[in-house]
Amino acid sequence: MFLLRSAFWLTVAFLVIRPDVDMRDGAAALSNEAMARGSQFVAEQIQSIDCIDLACVGGKAVASAVFSASPPAGIPMHVEPAPNPVPFPRPRPDRAG
Repeated sequence: MFLLRSAFWLTVAFLVIRPDVDMRDGAAALSNEAMARGSQFVAEQIQSIDCIDLACVGGKAVASAVFSASPPAGIPMHVEPAPNPVPFPRPRPDRAG
């Protein structure tokens, strides 16, 4: 019985953690899909609001533009190197000589 249970759990583990599957790519794809669906849902909810005054219409337009905009292509911001990693001191004021 022990061998049968061990073989079952080893088979399940092999099916879950296959050698040809990259978990990082799968997690990134799942995360991107969830963010896209969430943004789409929020944009739909914003569009369903009935507005009477101009401030509401403007806010609704800005919010829907933010949520419906596609993310920029390229390297994500948290992966990019800092534009200037070394901080430069401010110049001395003229009155300091």
